[in-house]
Amino acid sequence: MTAELLKANELHKVDPVFGQVSFDGHEQVVFCHDKDTGLKAIIGIHNTVLGPALGGTRMWNYTNEWEALNDVLRLSRGMTFKNSISGLNLGGGKAVIIGDAKTQKTPELMRRFGQFVDSLSGKYITAEDVGMETKDMDTVNEVTKHVAGISVERGGSGNPSPVTAYGVFMGMKAAAKYKYGSDSLEGKKVLVQGIGHVGEVLVQHLTESGALVTITDINEDRVNQVGAKYGAKIYTGADLYSADVDIYAPCALGATINDATINNIKASIIAGAANNQLANEAIHGKILKEKGILYAPDFLINAGGVINVYSELVKWTNAQVMEKTENIYNTALEIFKFADDNNITTHQAAFSMAQKRIDDAKNELKK
Repeated sequence: MTAELLKANELHKVDPVFGQVSFDGHEQVVFCHDKDTGLKAIIGIHNTVLGPALGGTRMWNYTNEWEALNDVLRLSRGMTFKNSISGLNLGGGKAVIIGDAKTQKTPELMRRFGQFVDSLSGKYITAEDVGMETKDMDTVNEVTKHVAGISVERGGSGNPSPVTAYGVFMGMKAAAKYKYGSDSLEGKKVLVQGIGHVGEVLVQHLTESGALVTITDINEDRVNQVGAKYGAKIYTGADLYSADVDIYAPCALGATINDATINNIKASIIAGAANNQLANEAIHGKILKEKGILYAPDFLINAGGVINVYSELVKWTNAQVMEKTENIYNTALEIFKFADDNNITTHQAAFSMAQKRIDDAKNELKK
């Protein structure tokens, strides 16, 4: 696909939106542009059967607009199943802003984005994701009420990253329980890829539990800082996927489990915070199963953040948030057993459980 204009009779050959595999029946895709602020954003609303679509906004310097579109569609779809399997009365949506969050993000750009969110009249509720901070959600909140994850000072739940990390930690403990017979992580070698807000808190939990933690990130200064803070080993090898570890925890961007990496993975458990870790859910999920690698479905174990921001809408206490996040442990064990009992992948098991809740709700609406 080039940047050249196509003739109208050639567009059907491209299928730029509906033809994307990741489109997967999205209800609505909104392209947002504002010349004055430089805003280029895409909002994906995948499904609203269970409630308004809630999902964070990611700001990333995508290679091209097609990459951005595919990312928002995959992320939006993932939120549908994350919210469903977590028992939340929410649909799935997501937004991406194309640009460098460090150099191109301004209050004016965020307010303009908030106006686009507001124009959807509550069908989509935004929140924090990669490239965003709580203060950005506060700025968005200046022009729309359809935002969660705002600061505690403004009556919100604050940064969701610590709760996300805690949910991943609980999911990892459940995987260890199912794989090794004990949920103790003491002495287990864990590689954490991506030391952002979530990754660092996960490193803290792992270190406190006695795990032997190795970390890696594209930001060298960040790795050195976190490594020194928690005494974590810094990975220096050429192929992190073949590292001699028990648990691989992808906590950066998605699709790290792909054709080029999957056969190199030595870990016996994959449990991390990244969204859409499997480049191809069917193919790579099956390969992991055949290799005897236990995969903790990402859209289940990284749901702590959305549970936290959902608390703003339903007025849950902090104790209720932590209780529901801890329950990720029990749900993960159910999924692992369901997958084995039915000889399917753990991703298929989680997906089917989430889809059933959506289907049941849809059938109720038809009555």
